[in-house]
Amino acid sequence: MYRALLFDLDGTLAETDSLHLPTWVDALAPYGVEVDEEFYKERISGRSTPEIVRDLLPGLTEEEGASIGDAKEASFRERAVELEPLPGLVNFVEEGKSQGFKIALVTNAPKENVGAILPALKLQDFFETVVLADEVGAVKPDPAPYQAALKRTGVSAEEALAFEDSLSGLASSVAAGIPTVGIASTQDPERLRQAGAFMVAKDFTDPELRALIRG
Repeated sequence: MYRALLFDLDGTLAETDSLHLPTWVDALAPYGVEVDEEFYKERISGRSTPEIVRDLLPGLTEEEGASIGDAKEASFRERAVELEPLPGLVNFVEEGKSQGFKIALVTNAPKENVGAILPALKLQDFFETVVLADEVGAVKPDPAPYQAALKRTGVSAEEALAFEDSLSGLASSVAAGIPTVGIASTQDPERLRQAGAFMVAKDFTDPELRALIRG
């Protein structure tokens, strides 16, 4: 029996790639790095901003990399007002809360992004627990963020249900032993299954998802 619902942020609560992709295009173009949709999915999606900058621009100093990352995220936050929750999400979370599930957010996103996205989605009061990878000291695909969520919610891995859209996020939750639903907003459903999702849904209107939390 599940007792907690653990949600990723980007791509799981809302389709954010359409905003992240152009901000990465703008941030990396001056350095000769061309970003298209395929490059974004393979090299950027699901990873933390510092990790992305270190990987794609290895010749920069730490300060230069941080400056690029900060500017990119600031640009993203300016666009976050355009975001809307994935179909069915609000009703799904409200039903979970009404049934006594603990609701947590587990994300690689910086605190400032969380502070911009949740109000834009009108979800700022939905999550009793928010786990930031930056505060844990390890980012997905490391299992540490999800392990921290289990500790803070006081449930076992088997009693939790995670929702992830990225391969790195799935690697994190699965490594923590948490049954995970793949949300196919950014990746091919089969890739999500191969990464360890026991079920894949396009969004939160899927009746099979409702069946999971209704027992």
